[in-house]
Parts: sequence; C-alpha cells; structure tokens
Amino acid sequence: MSLETRLVGRVTIVRCTGRIVAGSESESLRDHITWLLHDRRAIVLHLGDVGFIDSSGLGSMVRVLNMTRRANAELKLCNVPEHIHKVLRTANLTMVFESHESEEIAIAAFRGSGATAAAPALAGRKVLCLDHSDDLLAYLRELLHRAGYDVQTFTRVADAMVLMRVKRPDLLLLGPDVKGSPDMLEAFRAACAGFPVIALDREFTTRDAGEAGAGLLEEIKARLSPNTV
Repeated sequence: MSLETRLVGRVTIVRCTGRIVAGSESESLRDHITWLLHDRRAIVLHLGDVGFIDSSGLGSMVRVLNMTRRANAELKLCNVPEHIHKVLRTANLTMVFESHESEEIAIAAFRGSGATAAAPALAGRKVLCLDHSDDLLAYLRELLHRAGYDVQTFTRVADAMVLMRVKRPDLLLLGPDVKGSPDMLEAFRAACAGFPVIALDREFTTRDAGEAGAGLLEEIKARLSPNTV
C-alpha cells in the first residue's frame, strides 16, 4: 500500500492506494498516522483507491482512530468505495468512523464540533477473545461490541485465565495466534473445557473483513442460542 500526504489548510489528507491487510500494509498506515500526530490534529483518510481490506486491516484502522482520539485529534474518512462501506456496515462500524463523499466535504466537516455518535450502552453475553495480534483483537472488539456483546480481549494467556475465573464468560473466541509456554497452553486448554469455544483459523484474518465478520457473528449467535448453550 502507498500513502500520499498533503496539507490543505490545517487538514492533512492521506490518500491510501492498494490493500489494507495484515502485515506491512497495516503497520505502515499506523506508523504514518503516529508520525502525523506529532503536530497534526485534523486528518482525512482518502480510501477511494483501496481495493481490499481484511479483518486485521480493519482492526488497524480502528486502532488508528483510537490513536487520534487519545491525541485529542480527529480522523475522518472520505471517498469510501462501496465494498468498504459494505465492510463497515457488516461490522457495525458505520457509527464509529465518520465518512464523507469527498475531500471537500470532509475538510468542511472539521469546522463543526467534530463529535461522533456515541456507541450505545451494551450489556450482552460475555465473550472473551484471545490472540497475539492487536489488530485482530481491535477488529473483534469493535465487531462484537457493536453487535451487543460484552467483549474482553487479551494477548496473554495468563491474563485470559484470570478473567475466566473471576468473570465467567459465555464464550471463548480464540484467534489463530495464541502464544504461551507449553505448560501455560496445556493449562489453558484444560480451563477451556468448561466453555463454548470458537477457534478462528488463519484464513479468517485474510478474508474480506465484512464477510469474515458476518460469518463469525452468525456462528457466535448459533453457539449462544438457548438450544445450544
């Protein structure tokens, strides 16, 4: 993926071209926004030339958005292709990302309050997600939270096991990259025996983010239905 940056008044336009996927593409986007946030507070991501985004890439965008908010900055999207709009709709993220039809409209939007719609208060079934990838966890956290689930995410097996004892989850969602010592992983497998478990394969992280998310939500719904719990 290539990134072309220019300044329009006080607004920084970042035009993304290519694919936003797991690996160097997602890392380059995060690194670039991190660099911009040293002195920029109004950023627009132009996505018109993005041909594909997977779940890790979408998770990376969520992390980028959170980074800007922590820096008291604003990030908006513009020229979002229909296939990415579909991904955002499927993942229930249209209320998370503020998007506009053109650069001009996005730039003008910074003149307002910049407030985004607040997420609804959600108190659904408890899902614990575990994986080594922060990008994948960011995607899963937003996807499930927007679908009404109470989500906890962890990169460390030991931390996940603590929560499993303290706050019993209704479902364990395991990513394809769960890491730990052999003894820790054996103890974790034993602890999982008392819970419904969904294990994601590596193809999940490289599939179209919308399709992957929709399929996962259906699988979770089926596993947590009264007839299967």
